[in-house]
Amino acid sequence: MKYRTKDNDVLDAVCAQYYGDTHYNIVDVIAANPGLAANGPVLPSGILIELPDFAADAPVKQTLRLWGTAT
Repeated sequence: MKYRTKDNDVLDAVCAQYYGDTHYNIVDVIAANPGLAANGPVLPSGILIELPDFAADAPVKQTLRLWGTAT
């Protein structure tokens, strides 16, 4: 998906809006958009951002039990 920024957008808020939470790696979004980080933390309006689809290649979350045994 592509997203065109509005005045005062910040990338973590854009990612949270699109992905539903802030779990997704902003570094991957920056990697998909060379030069995006050069705009600083507050983005000007009109920048077209490619938001990669992480759903297909996202790793499966596993639960790690640190103490005790599983019941």
